[in-house]
Amino acid sequence: MMMSDIPTHLNLNGQSFLKESDYTQEDLNRLIDMAIDLKQQKQDGEPHNYLQNKNIALIFEKSSTRTRAAFTVAANDLGANVEYLNKNDLQLGQKESIRDTALVLGRLFDGIAYRGFAHTNVETLAKYANIPIWNGLTNEWHPTQSLADFMTIKEHFNTLEDLTVTYLGDGRNNVARSLMVAAAILGVNIRICAPTALQPDTETVELARQFAEQHGSEVSIMTDPHSAVKQADVLYTDVWVSMGEEEHFEERLDMLQAYQVNEELLQATGKKDTIFLHCLPAFHNTETTYGQEIAQKYGIEEMEVTDQVFYSDSSQVFDQSENRLHTIKAVILATMG
Repeated sequence: MMMSDIPTHLNLNGQSFLKESDYTQEDLNRLIDMAIDLKQQKQDGEPHNYLQNKNIALIFEKSSTRTRAAFTVAANDLGANVEYLNKNDLQLGQKESIRDTALVLGRLFDGIAYRGFAHTNVETLAKYANIPIWNGLTNEWHPTQSLADFMTIKEHFNTLEDLTVTYLGDGRNNVARSLMVAAAILGVNIRICAPTALQPDTETVELARQFAEQHGSEVSIMTDPHSAVKQADVLYTDVWVSMGEEEHFEERLDMLQAYQVNEELLQATGKKDTIFLHCLPAFHNTETTYGQEIAQKYGIEEMEVTDQVFYSDSSQVFDQSENRLHTIKAVILATMG
């Protein structure tokens, strides 16, 4: 397939994808549309190996299911070669600086996906590698997740206009922050509903509100779940305890039980077509070792979402998970094509 056959929705050649606020509303909308087209190509069995003979590195300091699988399959579908490097394969920041690592790997690869801790790490890679760097998750941002979230919402409602998304739970984490900023850029109303101690930082809220003012949407920070879900088109939640915060587990259970997405809360939206999203993994039953341990220790079998809602017709979590592949593919292609 010739490079001239690449979809021409967007050309971000050579750019990195680090956080949502680096991109315009038009950019994000075009990436979503490009992902929808690439998804259709895959479903139709059409080859789209636009990046033959390109080499991509996956640097994963944090373990992953969806992000690693999505980047791997996306790169393979596009015809690129993939090399996976975990924290044991690199001297990242230990015996070799991140800058030096970027200068080395930038000469060997055509693009790098990074999943790790401090956002400054992925910024340093982008500064010195001289190739596209894609943020697969840092402590602060998760842009490939939010892109898949809004692709899923657009597929379901056929638009992003006049929609309201309500996020319930830990509003400080990377998923909530990315969701809030992406929503504001895309002109979607966003409500972050969390206990006062778990609300997003003021700087990120102000950033989101600046974008919302530009694009005609609203950013609301709330504490009452029933008020927050009224007339919401999307209910979104995430795990109550993020990686590295396990010592706060019991405290989070006490703080967040009222924020569990259950049938009562879903009905409280007052809408029949409200959908449920979750970035996964979700703790909604005792079919995992982790779920069993929690049930035995704390006497709770469902956490941020009930099993009933998770597997209901309202739940779009598996479409959302699949769309990680298609949106990541769009990001890779737009920045390398």
